[in-house]
Order: sequence, then C-alpha cells, then structure tokens
Amino acid sequence: MKIFIIGSGGREHAIAWKLAQSKKVESLFIAPGNAGTQTCGMNISIDPMNFQEVRNAVLSVGADMVVVGPEAPLVAGLVDFFAGDEQLKNIPIIGPGKQAAMLEGSKDFAKNFMVKYGIPTAQFRTFDINNVGEARNYLQSMTPPYVLKADGLAAGKGVMILNTIDEALGELDAMLTGKFGEAGRKVVIEEFLRGIEVSVFVVTDGRNYRILPEAKDYKRAGEGDTGPNTGGMGAVSPVPFATEHFMYKVEKRIIKPTIEGLAKEGIKYKGFIFFGLMNAEGDPYVIEYNVRLGDPEAEVILPRIESDLADLLEGVAMENLKKRKIVFDKRFVSTVVMVSEGYPGKYEKNKEIFGLNLVSDCIVFHSGTRTENGKIFTNGGRVLAVTAYGSTLYEALQNSYRNAALISWDGMYYRTEIGFDLL
Repeated sequence: MKIFIIGSGGREHAIAWKLAQSKKVESLFIAPGNAGTQTCGMNISIDPMNFQEVRNAVLSVGADMVVVGPEAPLVAGLVDFFAGDEQLKNIPIIGPGKQAAMLEGSKDFAKNFMVKYGIPTAQFRTFDINNVGEARNYLQSMTPPYVLKADGLAAGKGVMILNTIDEALGELDAMLTGKFGEAGRKVVIEEFLRGIEVSVFVVTDGRNYRILPEAKDYKRAGEGDTGPNTGGMGAVSPVPFATEHFMYKVEKRIIKPTIEGLAKEGIKYKGFIFFGLMNAEGDPYVIEYNVRLGDPEAEVILPRIESDLADLLEGVAMENLKKRKIVFDKRFVSTVVMVSEGYPGKYEKNKEIFGLNLVSDCIVFHSGTRTENGKIFTNGGRVLAVTAYGSTLYEALQNSYRNAALISWDGMYYRTEIGFDLL
C-alpha cells in the first residue's frame, strides 16, 4: 500500500513511524510533514486546508489510503470532499465526515449528543452574545472553579478553568467578543468535575471498534500543572488507575453508547475517536470528544501497539475491523515535550537544534521542526517529543528525561515532573 498521511506534528510523525514498520506499506507520503517524518517517507509541501492541493497530491503519488492526522481538515469536511470527487471517492480515507467531526468541531453539539444517548458528562449550558445576561446569571449560580469552553476549534487552548467569579465573567466577555474568533462565538459553561484525567482511544469502522492503549497527558505549560493550557507537554501510558474495572465502565457507559449513537444518527464514522475522560471517584465522565488521535498521546500509545497499524487501518477501510487483532506492549512508555520559550503564547522560530545525534534508547518524535542544509531548526511552539520505554513508569520517565537533557536550542523549555504524580 501507498499511504498518504496529512499533517505536520508529533502525532503524524508517530503515525508515520508506526506505519513504516508494516510489511503491507510500500511507501509513505507525509503532507506537509516535518524534519522527523522525512526519515519515514517523503514529505510533500501542501496546505492540508487547501483541499484542491490535497487532491492533486494524493492523485499524483497514486495513494491507496489517506490517513488524516489533525482535526481541522476533518471538521472542514475533507472526507466529504473525497466522497464527492470522482477520482478520489474510491480511495479509503481514515477519518470521520463533517457531520461526525462535529463531535470535536462543536462542544455544544457533543454535549447534546452525550445527553441524548445517556453518556455521563458534566452539567452544562451554552450561551452566545445574544444571551450574555443569562450566561452571567448562570455563572453566578455556580460554585467555583468555573469552566468555560469555546464551542469551536481553538488548537487545544479554548478551555478556561477559573477560580473567581470576576475572572470567569471577564473571560466570558473576552470569549464572546472575539478572543478565539469564530470558535468562541458560542461558549459552553459547565460544572467543574473533580478527579483525574485520562485519555481513551478507539479506532472504528462504523460498527466494530478496537480499544487502543490509554494515556494521561499533561496540558498546563508550567511545573505542577500551573500556567496556561497548551496542546500538551507530555504523556504516559499505561495509566495505573485505568484498571480493568474502570475500563469496563468506560466501554459500557461511554464507548458503546457513542458508537451506537452515531449509527442511530445515521452518521458513518470511520477513524479514531479520542475520549477525554475524568475519573471522578472511580466513575468515568466525558470531558470532550476528539475525532483523531491525541498529540502528545499518539507518541506514547502507538509505540505500545505491537500489531500492524496498517492492518488495523485496512480493517477500518474494508469495514471488517473485528477480524483484525490488536496486541499491546506491556511496557510503560513516556514522552516529554520540548517547546519553544513563550509557548503557548508568542515564541520565536528558526533556532538550530543541537544534540539529536547524542540520544540513545529513545524515539524523538518531531513536531515543529524543519531542515535546511542538513541542519534541523525549530518551526513551531511544540518542537520535539522525547519518547522512551521502561519496565516501570519511573524507568520510562528516567529514559525520556536523560535524553531530553542532551538536546538543546536557544530558548528551549520542558516540564521536569511529567508523570511524577502517578509514581
């Protein structure tokens, strides 16, 4: 198979790294890719949001399958674009159509879907600029902390957890008057759930599903889970508190009703579903859905899949996923994300990266990187994810941190206590 991967981050590098190991894969194309993905296949410089460019590139390389990494092209309707094109419609594409992608594209849609199908989630209401007075009253009727979510896509930065009513009211006004652009035109206000977060993933062909390894990621920029929300500063898998009993509840109360609910809505869903969950005193609640693999979670869950990822994706495409097996590596995997100074706010690019030749016993997944004259430079906020195995979580973390310490660039930063709360 010739497989065409869309995206440029650590998730896409991890997908490419895993697919490159398959005997079923003849060649890989990553569009636009980064300095790391070019070690797995051929990078193609296109804009994933320009569907005509995507079309031309997919046809020019003769791709047999397309795997969509990020959420934005899915929410914008890339799968529907393929279905409506004579030359593309028979090329399998791994990812949901526009209607299904609303699970991530609209928090309000997702919350109402959960209510309809009895899927446990926090109490909520949705507001816009026209009922801001009601929104203020609703906030004032709640107990802190206050949770405000931009309805649309905001690159993982659209969730605010605030401790005082004044902060919450100020943030509500900022969001409704354009802080997140179109994404914040509607704001979901929900009750705060106390507990510990875990990310659970499935891949589905629309009827059948396979549960992938779970992960815990670390969203806040600062040590000890302080500072602003980011796309993710690190992750670990497996998660010690995600016991067999807990995962049984997740499957029965959340995964099955979600897959069955989509089918009842007449929504065809082929691809990955990411359940962002809260473990509240042993019971799982959905915080959010995502319609793709997480990043940096992909950098710890894909290394834990021993079976052939291309075979699983073929099962999705051919709708016979139940015939495909999935085997997990029992070891722990951790990843530490190295970022540019200032992220998730303003940061500088084009800093040369040193020390990549010094690492050992780890996998360095690239996110915001590019190459020039044989050198590697920063090209984004999240730059690298240093992933390592261990027979214990502590050993995996030691291996990640030992290697992260060998890599440097001007203005590099990473958290030094990822995973320590689980030890």
